[in-house]
Amino acid sequence: MVSQDFILFPAIDVLGGRCVRLYQGDYEQRTEYNQHPAAVAQQWCEAGARFLHVVDLDGAKDGASVNASTVEDIVRTARSYGASVQVGGGIRNRDAIARWLDLGVERVVLGTVSRDIEQMAQFASEFGGRRIVAGLDGRGGKLAVTGWLEQTNTPIVDLAHELAKVGVLHALVTDVDRDGTGKGANLQLARSVQEAGLWSIASGGISGRDDILAAKAAGLAGAVVGKALYDGKLDLRSIMQELALKGDGV
Repeated sequence: MVSQDFILFPAIDVLGGRCVRLYQGDYEQRTEYNQHPAAVAQQWCEAGARFLHVVDLDGAKDGASVNASTVEDIVRTARSYGASVQVGGGIRNRDAIARWLDLGVERVVLGTVSRDIEQMAQFASEFGGRRIVAGLDGRGGKLAVTGWLEQTNTPIVDLAHELAKVGVLHALVTDVDRDGTGKGANLQLARSVQEAGLWSIASGGISGRDDILAAKAAGLAGAVVGKALYDGKLDLRSIMQELALKGDGV
């Protein structure tokens, strides 16, 4: 695998058209931070973000985009700053992928469909492996799908190995039990996925600067940070500047 710069992704999770964060993926344990997600995108871009991670939480649960207009506003805002966006949540077929890419999204995150190796191979072939991110989220090393509401017995690392063989390049790796807890990402799991052949982006539990630098030191492709930003425990501008000095963060 050719080395890549480390990318920090500020997260914007959309539920009911508003910017929220969930605790351990529980839709009943949510905190609302802003009624205007595009304004949050503007805030993160002005602080130096070059790549945003956006999730349609309603879409992830329902299997189709629910907050499309809100996400489109985020994409337009990000592009006005020259920033890129990766979008996940309810993207489960070719038409949905094509629609987001046509709207200017750089990457799409596929979670529920990621266990269908044949389908993922087709998507990687048609759209390019660099545009497809496998959402490998779970508990105890096993894949969780349908907005994390369905827990499977599929080992995440085994799935990563199969996906790498069919042309997928990146994985978003989330330990659901750590998501929103501030206890640090599961870097061991993310690293294992990367060793299986996919560039890994660590997500879930990032609490601040030290967790981000630990993900970078682990050789990962990036990290997603959400709650730490919204709660004011991490200054995005400062960490982006620090990563820029190291040649990363873009």
